[in-house]
Amino acid sequence: MVVKYAVSCQHGRGMENVSIRFARRLKDLRRRHHLTQERLAELAQVSIKHVQRLESSKPCGIRLVTLARIAKAFRISLSTLLRF
Repeated sequence: MVVKYAVSCQHGRGMENVSIRFARRLKDLRRRHHLTQERLAELAQVSIKHVQRLESSKPCGIRLVTLARIAKAFRISLSTLLRF
């Protein structure tokens, strides 16, 4: 079974809040690991634009596989990445 989006940017307040909280978490982790957006994108095998969107105030949806790549780039578990 494929999960298309693990974190979505639906316009309902609950999902939007989750997306914004994830954006803050991602930026905080990236800074604590002393990574630029470019370097995180490279390590996670995603585009720089995608990292920028994920950290923005209006983040887009994110697939589970992308979450797993980001967690691997930080050398943390997926559950740790999603702890926000």
